[in-house]
Amino acid sequence: MARKPAPIREQTRSVVRSLLAQTAIELFAAKGYDNTTVEEVAAAAGVSRRTLFNYFRSKEDLALSSLAEQGDLIAARLAERPIEEDAWAALRAAFQVIEEIDATPEARLEFVTLLFGNDSLRAGHAEKQARWQDLFAPLIEPRLPDSDRRTLRARAIAAAAIVCLQAANEEWVRLGGQADLFDLYDTAVEAIRAEGRMRP
Repeated sequence: MARKPAPIREQTRSVVRSLLAQTAIELFAAKGYDNTTVEEVAAAAGVSRRTLFNYFRSKEDLALSSLAEQGDLIAARLAERPIEEDAWAALRAAFQVIEEIDATPEARLEFVTLLFGNDSLRAGHAEKQARWQDLFAPLIEPRLPDSDRRTLRARAIAAAAIVCLQAANEEWVRLGGQADLFDLYDTAVEAIRAEGRMRP
């Protein structure tokens, strides 16, 4: 069944949020997160400080908003995967959403470098990814054999996959974006799964 389009007002709000976030990321990358004020972001975007706070709760929320949106997109893609597909394969396919986001490799590199280079943003990133775990686990659970620990296993797989993605992103930044993100992700996943197979 075709998904009902969002109301025009909601679509407009989403576009404005994206433009404000993009302006903020560009300023944060140029001046540094700690050296950029909310007032400067508002001025660069051509809106008032009050308008900016109608869309974002805080400066950190402004910097991390795209992560929440990514989580929703990944979860939607995961929900569309065939139910008989292996959980790890389904997650990898769903994570491909990240490659489809409308951003140049240079812009993505700027953002991820900013994210991992600031303690406050790194902590906020971890918090957003904890929400990803809550989104993904219920979609993984039906793919696993029935048992009284199936919920725990689903949460563990979601958490491990998210950590692998983070490790891949960090390595991608270290390599200056000169690598395939999903090759790095596959290496991280294989390390975890191989370690599990070695255990008695």
